Amino acid sequence: MRKIIIAGNWKMNKTALEAIELITALKREVNDIDKVDVVVCPTAIALADVEDLLQDSHIGLGAQNLHWEDSGAFTGEISASMIKSIGARYVIIGHSERRQFFGETNETVNKKIKAALKEDLKPIVCVGEVLEEREAGKTFDVIKEQCEGSLANLTNEEMGKIILAYEPVWAIGTGKTASPDQAQEVHQYIRELLTKLFSEELAQSVRIQYGGSVKQENTADLMSQPDIDGALVGGASLESDSFAGIIKASCTISK
Repeated sequence: MRKIIIAGNWKMNKTALEAIELITALKREVNDIDKVDVVVCPTAIALADVEDLLQDSHIGLGAQNLHWEDSGAFTGEISASMIKSIGARYVIIGHSERRQFFGETNETVNKKIKAALKEDLKPIVCVGEVLEEREAGKTFDVIKEQCEGSLANLTNEEMGKIILAYEPVWAIGTGKTASPDQAQEVHQYIRELLTKLFSEELAQSVRIQYGGSVKQENTADLMSQPDIDGALVGGASLESDSFAGIIKASCTISK
């Protein structure tokens, strides 16, 4: 049985003060919920303040990115050891916006995964196709290339510590959402691919999130699909009511 995991990616939103306000409100809504795993990923400048507020909470803390080196002349970057030292346990790696705007590649994703695992962080590794690739019937080809490159040379034990997130890029922030059947089809393909790359047992244990305009109204339908194990939530995680609604809707699903 795979426990549902709902993660909120705040992207470049919320000052430290606004982050405190959001977490304070969110805790009132979901602090006692433990049926699903809940993670928030604020900006780097808010990590310490959010961690302080989560000390007595079931809510986990994650960063949005990291560098593969532990230290050095990499202006503006943060390392896995820095993220760990502040109390975070998760880190998003290879988000489509990192790939699109900041030159992230499967190779750099792979290096970042290994750096995160070295510090016992739990990577949330993103894969997904753009609209042109979907319309050209290349979705599976893109997913295969991203998974094979991003997860290269990992052991079964290492892969077992990773969460995958399928994000159809055409559905991120657009209001469009892959139908439950569309999302399930790709999630199933990813799980079959993991079987080939690793093992059947490993593939069945890895949690695969869906990300792409997730909201309270479509959460239950998405989470009820056999291979969808959670959500990586963008815009709807920026308000406590909408994010709490997604979390609570997920609690109605038995896996």
